[in-house]
Amino acid sequence: MSDAVDHGITVTEIAAMDQPVDVCPETTAAFVGRALRGPLNLPVLVSNFGEFRRRFGDVWGRSSLGPAARQFFDHGGKRLYVIRVANNARGAMLCLPASGSALVLRAVEPGSTEFIRAAVDFDGIDDEDDDLFNLTLQRVNPSVGTVIDQESFRKVSWEESSDSFVADELRASEIAYVEQPFPMHRPERTTASGRSYESTYVDHVQSGTDGTELSNYDLIGSRCKRSGLFALQNIEHFDLLYLPPTGKGKDVGPAAILAAELYSRERGAMLIVDPLSDWSTAREAIDGVRDLGYASPNLLSYFPRVRERDSEDDVARPIGGAFAGLLCKQDRTYGSWQSLDQQGLDLHRRLKPEHELSDDDEISLTRAGLNVLVSGPIGKARLSGSVTMGRGSETYAKFSKLPVRRFCLQIINTIAKATRWAVFEPEDSTLATRLHGQVLTYLHCLNDLGAFVDDNFIVQCDAGVSNRSDSEEHGITILLVFHPLGCDEPISLTLHQTASGFRVGSTAFGLTIRQSAS
Repeated sequence: MSDAVDHGITVTEIAAMDQPVDVCPETTAAFVGRALRGPLNLPVLVSNFGEFRRRFGDVWGRSSLGPAARQFFDHGGKRLYVIRVANNARGAMLCLPASGSALVLRAVEPGSTEFIRAAVDFDGIDDEDDDLFNLTLQRVNPSVGTVIDQESFRKVSWEESSDSFVADELRASEIAYVEQPFPMHRPERTTASGRSYESTYVDHVQSGTDGTELSNYDLIGSRCKRSGLFALQNIEHFDLLYLPPTGKGKDVGPAAILAAELYSRERGAMLIVDPLSDWSTAREAIDGVRDLGYASPNLLSYFPRVRERDSEDDVARPIGGAFAGLLCKQDRTYGSWQSLDQQGLDLHRRLKPEHELSDDDEISLTRAGLNVLVSGPIGKARLSGSVTMGRGSETYAKFSKLPVRRFCLQIINTIAKATRWAVFEPEDSTLATRLHGQVLTYLHCLNDLGAFVDDNFIVQCDAGVSNRSDSEEHGITILLVFHPLGCDEPISLTLHQTASGFRVGSTAFGLTIRQSAS
């Protein structure tokens, strides 16, 4: 898939048929929150904190998104989609005089640090074409005055009836759009004082605003509008989702968490949840999780929060961003099927657990589905437990272990992407055989990396089972049985792939390895 996302249009690249499956794809995270600048409700892929700062501004005291992104990259993350959301933020406005009226432009990206300017000239335009003009837009870095982005629109018209009407032309702009009322005349050339033939730029006359504190519903957004967390509809895949706290001393509410959990489950991803800021004991954390009703194998959380050594404010901070970064580092170094308790998977030395916990506390928290932040032997804190919040249910019993759940999701998502080609191939006697070989080779590659207890896999493919008499839609079904490392028994999954979508069957369930061998 292309990393560039074009205003709600999703471009999905289908893997070529029969190609080897990527055994260790880079784990991708997605964060949703408030930032100083940047596009709203549009996933932007960044690969380091410098890119985050250039696109979304520096760390900001009124948002936890910046610190979360820095934690992510400091702890090993490499691919992060950032979705900026806002509550009543407004873009900067500038006015270009037009013989008693004005061409009013508004910045596409709202915020107090978004600086735009514009210039009008008539270069290359005949005198008789008095409805046409050239417009240049620039986005400027306010601290150093350098130009970040520039767009030029040649021979646009101020007349609404024209095919080159300026408001229509600027619909593709990523810097500004035209506000009503539209100008009554052609905008005047922007010139330097006393120099009638030397163009210059006009700065905005009204600064943008950052809006007010986010609500849960700003984070959730709208599926129809692809806003909030549903802006992730614009990207093909992500593995980890995190909603940083909406402000200092604030917690993400249960409505946003539950909506994000449902969406994560739909997308085959895990949701990282911070402990509430007022949980000060293990008992409070255990009771709090139960009262909130957080019980899903697609949720992972921890306790306690951390404090920064030698920090002046001594405020307890969440580490959801660091947790995501460590999981990415783990997958790249050890594999998602391993536990978090591995060498090198520690928090930065400056972060220490807010509370010291007893051995009994650690056991109780782990049973409740909370990973435990403990002090390591060399002064670095680490996350212990490797559990999800899928507790108390036979259906989720196998997936209460974090490595098992994440490894199964990796297999499902990878096979779904790698076998997409098959639904567009004509049915013939070789299609199921080709699929079987592709998937079986993938599992053997994972086995060579030590991901399974043994190599007694079951892979059964049906290239026509999804056909129905009332539909011409072609589909494939793949039955998998495998025994992941760290799981007490084999896991069975049924994957259904059609042109309209992909789903995982509920048969956990059918054929076992022992039955297959008999």
